[in-house]
Amino acid sequence: MTSPEKTERLVLPGVLTGDQAAATVRALCAAQRPDGAIPWFRGHHLDPWDHTEAAMALDAAGEHEAAARAYDWLARHQNEDGSWYSAYADGDAGAVTDRTRESNFTAYPAVGVWHHYLATGDERFLDRMWPVVRAAIDFVLALQLPGGQISWARSPEGSAPDDALLTGSSSIHHALRCALALAQLREEPQPDWELALGSLRHAIHRHPDRFVDKSDYSMDWYYPVLGGAIGGEAAKDRIEQGWDRFVVPGLGVRCIAPNPWVTGGESAELALALWAMGESDRAVQVLRSLGHLRDHASALYWTGYVYENDIVWPKELTTWTAGALLLAVAALGGDEPTCAVFGGAGLPWGLDPECCD
Repeated sequence: MTSPEKTERLVLPGVLTGDQAAATVRALCAAQRPDGAIPWFRGHHLDPWDHTEAAMALDAAGEHEAAARAYDWLARHQNEDGSWYSAYADGDAGAVTDRTRESNFTAYPAVGVWHHYLATGDERFLDRMWPVVRAAIDFVLALQLPGGQISWARSPEGSAPDDALLTGSSSIHHALRCALALAQLREEPQPDWELALGSLRHAIHRHPDRFVDKSDYSMDWYYPVLGGAIGGEAAKDRIEQGWDRFVVPGLGVRCIAPNPWVTGGESAELALALWAMGESDRAVQVLRSLGHLRDHASALYWTGYVYENDIVWPKELTTWTAGALLLAVAALGGDEPTCAVFGGAGLPWGLDPECCD
């Protein structure tokens, strides 16, 4: 049973009390199925990316057994080619509802596996999950295009478009760094991964034209920073340039720039990016603005809010929204595994992108 003492690291004044944090973690545990799967909410589908984000939040809250069950679910449902499908039905033992195999969905479990290992030091877990991560990364890098960017998916028929998404590729950049950290720990060098990582970072840094234009989406704004591909002064400049366009004071972050709709997941992820840049005060400011999305009955968070119409939309209390907020609070609270994963300290860089000019 999750207690306020267990979630002490998740207390943040104006964002979460100990009792509130414990209640949110209990709600995440309750949403997890007995087989380890964590759907968006009970009765809805699961996707591997959001499943992993929720599992990481459980680790940040000290619920390591529940998180391990989530990763075991991934191991059991991995396809022979190393991928996962884009969506699985809730309540039907992993029935597939979308057979697209998205590259960033397949890469992200590497981030979660590294986070879980840092949180637990469990060598047996690493023995089980390293082959899973290795196969997943090999699938993803088979989708890398000549310019370094990574095709967003392989279709059910097996084709892969030349379209690459900046958000997805930035998330993959983070996943590759975590996968290389695992490879170093295993003493199994992966020089091809290092080359791929440098080429990907070069594309994100120098060639935004290689990605589909989704500049109205806030994730394309902050994800290159959150994924570690852009840092230092360049990161600060990027965030400043988009701040007034995406941030609604007191309410959160717009999902899409022209729309009067703020979303909890994007807001919490922006807070993580701000923390990683060393701007903790602004990160706390963003997280405090999300109090209006908290549903006190369930202790979970609404996905979004249309402020022009004063309505919650969609009417969904999603595990990944709560998970993103808990991870941001954990980083601000100094949780060492979460700080190591999202702060990037000690994560390999692969090939220096300057070598690719």
